[in-house]
Formats: sequence, C-alpha cells, structure tokens
Amino acid sequence: MRYSKRYIVMTIILFLAVIIKFNGIGNKNEEVEAFRGAQLERTIWNPLIAESVNEQLLSVLVDNKEMTNLDNGIYMDQNLNIMVPASTLRDSFNCSAHVYDESELLIEKRSDEITFQLNNPEVSINDEKEEISSPMTYRNGEYYVPMETVADKLNFNYNWNIEENKAVAVNNAEEASILPPQYDLRDKGRAPQIKNQGRYGTCWAFAALSAMESELMPEEEEVFAPDHMSLKNSFVLKQADGGEYTMGMAYLTAWQGPVYEADDPYGDEKSPDNLTAVKHVQEIQMIDGKDFEKIKEAVFKYGGVQTAIYSALKSSQTNSPYYNSDAYAYCYMGAEKPNHEILIIGWDDNYSKENFKMDVEGDGAFICQNSWGEGFGDNGVFYVSYYDVNIGNHNVVYTGIEETDNYDHIYQSDLCGWVGQLGYSQDSLYAANVYTAEGRESIKAAGFYATGKETSYELYIVKNFENEDSLKNRVLAASGKVSNAGYYTINFEKAFDVEPGEKYAIVLYITTPGSERPMAIEYKADEFTADVDLKDGEGYISLRGEQWESTEENQKCNLCLKAYTVNR
Repeated sequence: MRYSKRYIVMTIILFLAVIIKFNGIGNKNEEVEAFRGAQLERTIWNPLIAESVNEQLLSVLVDNKEMTNLDNGIYMDQNLNIMVPASTLRDSFNCSAHVYDESELLIEKRSDEITFQLNNPEVSINDEKEEISSPMTYRNGEYYVPMETVADKLNFNYNWNIEENKAVAVNNAEEASILPPQYDLRDKGRAPQIKNQGRYGTCWAFAALSAMESELMPEEEEVFAPDHMSLKNSFVLKQADGGEYTMGMAYLTAWQGPVYEADDPYGDEKSPDNLTAVKHVQEIQMIDGKDFEKIKEAVFKYGGVQTAIYSALKSSQTNSPYYNSDAYAYCYMGAEKPNHEILIIGWDDNYSKENFKMDVEGDGAFICQNSWGEGFGDNGVFYVSYYDVNIGNHNVVYTGIEETDNYDHIYQSDLCGWVGQLGYSQDSLYAANVYTAEGRESIKAAGFYATGKETSYELYIVKNFENEDSLKNRVLAASGKVSNAGYYTINFEKAFDVEPGEKYAIVLYITTPGSERPMAIEYKADEFTADVDLKDGEGYISLRGEQWESTEENQKCNLCLKAYTVNR
C-alpha cells in the first residue's frame, strides 16, 4: 500500500500538470487569470507528496556521507524542501555550524557566513538577505534547515532523485581549505571564561575543561571544576604534582566527571565525595605531528583545542627572553619538552614575525588562552608562533560530549586509561574484555582508544561467556574506521540483551597502520599509576582470534575496552 499510495499521488500530480498545461492553450492575446490549481497544489497536493516521501526510507548523501530519516530525523516539509538537522551540518558539509540564543544558526565556511533565524523566511549571506521558501524550524529538540539552501550557499551541487527518495549534494568548490586566514573564538562568543590556576600544577585540568566548555558554546555555557578533575581521578596525584592530557582523558571517559565549578569551588584542596558526572564524554580526538590545518579545522568546527608548550614563564608576573609582553607574543625554539598546557582558541596567518623576540622564519601565530588569570597577556590571551618548537605536537579536541541519559551503565577496568600499549609486533590484534551484567540490560555500544591514525576496527559480542573457548562464538556488532587517534564510542547496529549475572565479552579486532602495539592498556607504570587494580577486569588478547591469553595474568595489565548498556 505504501508504494501504491505514492504512485497514486504522483499520478494525480502529473494529471494536474496536464490540466495546467492545457489551461494555457488559447488566444495568445487573451488575458489569462491565475490558475487556481497552483494554490491547490500547495495546500492539498504538497502535504500528500511530503507524506509519501517521508513514509519511505528518505536519505541524504553529502560528499558520500549518508544520513537517513531513520537515524537523523530528516524529512520533507510541506514546501517540498528536504529539512536536515543543524547538528549534522558540521560533519556532512564540512563547516562550522552553531546555534545562538536558541534562535539563530550561524554557518561558516572559508570567509562566508550564512545565518538562519528561527521561523524567519529570510536567510542572510554575508549580510545580504534572501527570501527562502522554508525557514529554520525547531521540532523534537532539534533545529532544521532546508538542505538545498545550505548546499547552494556553500557551493554544492544539489539534486533530488524522486525515484530513489534521495537528495544528493556534491562539493563544487575548487578550494581545498575551509578556513579563513584569521579566526578568533572570542569574536564568535565561543571562548570560555579566563581562569586562574594559582599556585597549583593544574594547567592540564584547566586546559581540558576549558576545551570542553568551548565546544559546548554558544549553545551551552558551563563552567566545570578543575578541582574535581585534579583531586577525584584514579591517579596517585596531588595538585602540586602537575599532570598531562591523557590523565584528563582517563577521568572523563571513565565518567568520573566533569562536575560543575559551583559544586566544587577551586583552590580549597578538597573535593566532595558525592558528585557525579554532569556530562558523558564519549569521543576525544587527538591531532598529532603539527598538523596545523587539522588543528585549525578543529577550532573552527568544534571549539578550543588543548595543546602543550614549554613555558619559560612561571607566572603572569615573570619575564622571559621568549615572550614579548608588549605584543603578548611567545615563541620557544630550544630543546626543552612541554611543561604547560594551554588552549588554542584561534589563529592569525598574518600575525607579524616581528612581534616575537626570537628570529622566526615567517608570520603566523595561534591565539591561545592561558590559565593565569586576566592579568596575563591580553586579558588572559597570548599569541604563540607557528614556529614554536612544541606548539601543535600533541592536541586534544573533545568531539563527543553527551548528556548523562545516553546510557545507564558503563563497564570498564581501565580507570587510568591509556597508560601504555600492547601488541604482537604487528599492526593488528584481537582483544576481549569480559563483564558481568548487573541487571536486565541491553548492550548498546563499546568504547576503545585508537592509538594512531587511520585505525580500523571490528567489534563483536559474546553472550553467555564461560571461558576462553566462548570467544569463538563472537557475533559482529559494528565495524568501521577512524581518522585520528583518540577515544571513540561505537554504537552497535543492534542491541544485545543480557540477563542479571550473565557474563558477556566485548571483542575488538583493531588495526593501526604502522604500529607494533595497537592496543591501549592500563598498568602500573610509575608512582602516579601505583593504584592500578588488576583484579577489576578479565581481559584476553590473541593474534588471530583463535588462541587467547589472559592480560592480567601474563602482561599484568588491563585492556582499555569499555561497554555501555541501557536498562530493559
């Protein structure tokens, strides 16, 4: 009946078109009144057409990235426009897209700005207004905009294939880069508050949480607690000891935080025991190797990027031969390793090399936010040269910050996260973690670290696990590939139900090109990881997925492989 209804509708439309056509035949000099069928088409036929399209599988393909109405809520409206969620634009159209004041969507690509207003039939393109048939709308907790308008303004070719029920957009731009030569999150209302770490070695916590705050802006303006991150993690760590980005990743991916600053104020050297995470971090991408284009894209699309430098300055009150306090310009070109984490909030390709005390090769600098209060630099902000020896070597962007109702349970044995790596001197291996269900639950997803670029994965489920032989009964749950190193949560194609007390295994087959140890592990590596518990997990590894060995017994480590479930 679905298909027959659709074809009936299309037949009626064709019939109407014939009537319109023949209505125009007659005396050429005769004054012709507006045909009433045009209005009928909008008020009667358009809803029928939209209903027919929406009840089928409706798909959108943007540069080979596919979305459907089943996964993303895409729909055809009564003006016969395909409406797509604003939250999907960033990845599908490779642009910056953010909602301001719950009423305005700003899309940026290169130096172009496109602005939609909620329920306003006008779109602004670089301050020039244009009428559109379908305004931005809000429904089911999401903002929707017409795909054809977005495609047109971002220089994509757009086509609607009625036979396949598919809209296709192909990038027509000759330029490879999506970035303008200068960009500053402060100008976009997406830079977090300036904070002051004081006398404590907590720059790593400030940089991580400020990055998260930036990535939630402008839609949400939150202030998270560095006190909690630096005191309530699983490391043997005092605030004066310092830390680094992998510690923050471990704390966040374990759902130990973040918590609000209002609930755990900074600087009193104590943190309440009863606080729980107010957000769930499910994806963190790492950009290594001074890939400045990727760093800029991350700032542009997501928000602040956590990075590290060697700081010869000890506070806002000290001087350094590497820092020009008049221009707020810093560049270090020695052999010292990074000792201070900061936040990249923009860049300026034309920032003059003459601003730096060092003799640098060329212009250009990242705009960076420090954690030394507003008394440092330009109200807390300074410029770090592209030619600084450390800037951009290790960078973190928090790309998957979700609400806490996404899953009901997390199963894990790696509270210290990615401490080391394990492998068979090859770029691939099988890894399995065994867990016991606490109730009637459905396994929805699994999480793991990609330890290098272009990592491919296969995730399997083993129900009713009894022993190592059970691992041969694995069932494929998901597969794919990630571009960057980092932590990823992969949703399964279908949920797997488990009963209370049932043992089950998450199995990962991972391939990281160029790596001899592709699997991230937790173990007692130093004084900071001295409290690692090897009794909280049951892990196995295998070269080919046939013969398995216990990681706790043989390698004295836990596998970084988590499971996420919901209650049934």
